[in-house]
This record gives sequence, structure tokens and C-alpha cells, in this order.
Amino acid sequence: MHILSYYSSQQGNNNNNTMQPSSSMENNDLENNNSNKEVSNNINGSGSGIFAKTPSMVVRKKSSSEDSIIVTNNSNGRMEMLRNFVTNLREVILGTKLAVLFPAVPLAVAADLYSFGRPWIFALSLIGLAPLAERVSFLTEQIAYYTGPTVGGLLNATCGNATEMIIALLALRKNKVDVVKFSLLGSILSNLLLVLGSSLLCGGLANLKREQRYDRKQADVNSLLLLLGLLCHLLPLLFKYALAGGSYSIATSTLQLSRASSVVMLIAYLAYIVFQLKTHRVIFDAQEEEDDEEKAVLGFWSSFSWLVIMTLVISVLSEYVVGTIEAASDSWGISVSFISLILLPIVGNAAEHAGAIIFAFKNKLDISLGVAMGSATQISMFVVPLSVIVAWIMGIRMDLDFNLLDTGCLALAILVTAFTLQDGTSHYLKGVVLTLCYIVIAACFFVLKTPFTDDPDIETKTSYHAVA
Repeated sequence: MHILSYYSSQQGNNNNNTMQPSSSMENNDLENNNSNKEVSNNINGSGSGIFAKTPSMVVRKKSSSEDSIIVTNNSNGRMEMLRNFVTNLREVILGTKLAVLFPAVPLAVAADLYSFGRPWIFALSLIGLAPLAERVSFLTEQIAYYTGPTVGGLLNATCGNATEMIIALLALRKNKVDVVKFSLLGSILSNLLLVLGSSLLCGGLANLKREQRYDRKQADVNSLLLLLGLLCHLLPLLFKYALAGGSYSIATSTLQLSRASSVVMLIAYLAYIVFQLKTHRVIFDAQEEEDDEEKAVLGFWSSFSWLVIMTLVISVLSEYVVGTIEAASDSWGISVSFISLILLPIVGNAAEHAGAIIFAFKNKLDISLGVAMGSATQISMFVVPLSVIVAWIMGIRMDLDFNLLDTGCLALAILVTAFTLQDGTSHYLKGVVLTLCYIVIAACFFVLKTPFTDDPDIETKTSYHAVA
């Protein structure tokens, strides 16, 4: 019985082993899973022995490869940023023919730090402002590609004459109202006579066998605004001469009239911006079509960053110019009026001058007129009244009375330019006449010296003394 029961039990066990192979495989899988869990525990640091070291070495190899990938990516990113910076630097600094004048910028700073002669500081600062003014114009054009015509037009209106605006504001801060008036008036005369005249002259000589034509509508609009600005300049002058005497009450009334006229001029300029960019944009389409042929070479933020840097450098050099203009005048024997009215505007209008001549060579007079007349309109209707308002806020007595000789030169320049552009055609003789008009005015202020005073509250009679 014991033998039979043993035999039957053995057979039962064999039958169970043959009948349930899947359960044994599941048990093996469970054992393998348990062993894997133990291995994973050892990998995580819960165990000891060889499993605690070997897997950790594998993990360290994986992390080191990831670190090398991260380091490679970071180095590639830095190299890409460095390449972009070098490309932008080459485009901004070396992308102009005026790049040869850039060394004057650090030389001016060094001259001020080491207390060189003040005339040297003035001369180096004046030379350094020329390429900076041209580059500011270039950077505003780059930003205009991304902002669209409306914002781009407003930006160009604000930054196109950044040099004149900065010099005017710094001179106001030092209470040098005469320098402000002379520099702004000189900028208007430079654009109307020198920039436009040389453009018509060069364009006429380069296109002798072709008739040069332009749209009169754009010139008419700018001429109307310039005549309005001339009226606002004439009224304080006539008001002063219409009333006998010269008492403080008349000066106060002239100042109040000038401030009211400045507000009117700013309103007129705002209407001009709306007219140009919104309601009658078709008149100015020629300039926008020319811009559409080109593409931006700098990114938006790169252009904006460079614009901020250039503006700061212009502010530093303008500070040097304003602070050393009297020393340069005494050292060179040249009047402050000639330096402010002739030399400073030529430097500030370097970008407009070069651009207008290039477009005239290509027989694109509409763009040349837009550059020269548009810049003169901006100065007359925006920068001049803005300076009066800013002086009002600062408590400085600045009016629109530019005395008899200066206002007379402005009136004749506007009238000559308006008559020159009335028929819609151009030839080199028109350019010759406008350029010679500018030379005569420059000669006038070269041989005459205006008494200079830092205090605009002191009433001084306008007088001129010949310079030997």
C-alpha cells in the first residue's frame, strides 16, 4: 500500500509537471523580474557589490556624452553669435565710404580725457559726427523694413535729423540759444540750397542726353509747409519792429507769440505726416518703390541696438561740439554764426547729401527731392518748434525771432527753391544757381561776426562787425 501510494503520488506529480508548463514559465519570469528589480535597486545605490558599481559606470558614460553634446551646442551657439556680431559690425562700421572718418570718434574722446586743445576736440568731434549721422540714417531704414511704412516714416522723421536735434537740446541745456537758432537755420539752408542744388547739378551733368522730370506735387506740398514756417518766423520779427522801443513787455509778447506759433507748426507737421503716410500716400510712392527693391541686411533688434549705440555716441560728440565751439571760434578766427550755420549743418546733413546725389545720378529726382525738401521741412516744422517748446519747459526764453539777416536768408532760400521747382523739369543750370546761392550766404556769414551771448534774456541789438 505504501508502495502503490508512493507510485501514484509520483505519477501525479509527473502529470502536473507535464500538464502545467506555462505556470512554471510564469514562475521563471517572476524570478527574473525579481532579479531585475534587485539589479535596479543596486543601480540606484540601495545595494552593494559589483552591481552597485558596474551600472553606475554605464550611467556616468551616458551623462558624460550628454554633457559633451550640451557643451558642443553651447560652443556652436557662441560661435554663431560671434559670427553674427562680426557680420553686423562689418555691415554697420565698414558698410559706408565714410568709414575712414570713424577713427576720429575715439580720438575725440581721447583728446577730451587727456585735455588736449579745445579746438582739436571740436574738430575731431565734428569729423566723427559725419559717419555717425550717415549710419543713423542707414539703421532707421533697416528698422523700417520690419515696422512697415507708417512707423518707419515716423521713425525716419524723428531720427533722420537726430544730429541736429541732439545738438539743439544740448545747446539749450547750456543756455546757448544762439547756437540752437544758427544750427537749425543752417540745416534748412543746407538742405534747400546745397543738398538739392548739388543733386540737381550732378544729376543734370550725368543725364545730359535725357530730360529729367519729377512730380511737382511732392515739391508743392513741402513748399507750402516751408512758407508756413517762414510766416511763423516773420511774425515775431515784424512784431518787434512794428512796436517802437524794445521794452521787456514787447519781448514777452514776442516770446508768447513764438510759443503759440510753435504749437501751430507742430500741428501742421502732424497733418503732413498723416497726409504723407495715409490719405495721399500715392504722391510719395516713388520713394517707397525704391525702398522695396532692397532687402534688410540686419535684423530688427540688431538694428535697434546699433541705433541706440550710435545715438549715445552722437550725444557724447555733440556735447564736445557745443562745449568747445567758442574756443574753436576764437582760435580759428571764424565767427560762431559761421560755424553753427555752415559747418555743423554740413556735417549733420552728410547722409542726406550723399543719398540725394546718388539718386540724382540714377535719374530718380523724386527721391532726391523727397530727401532734401523732406529734411528741410522736418527741421522747419518739427525740430525748430520742438526746441521752442522744450526751452519753454526748461524755463529758457527762446523765440522764433532769428533776426533780420537770418530770416531774410531763409525767406530768399525758400522762394528761390520754390521757383526752381515750379515746372517739373530739371537741368544742371538749376543746380548751379542753388549751389551758388548757398556759397553767397556762406560767404556772408564768413565775413560777418555776430556778437555772441549766453544769456538770451538780455536784449541786444543785432549788429555785425567785419572780420579782417
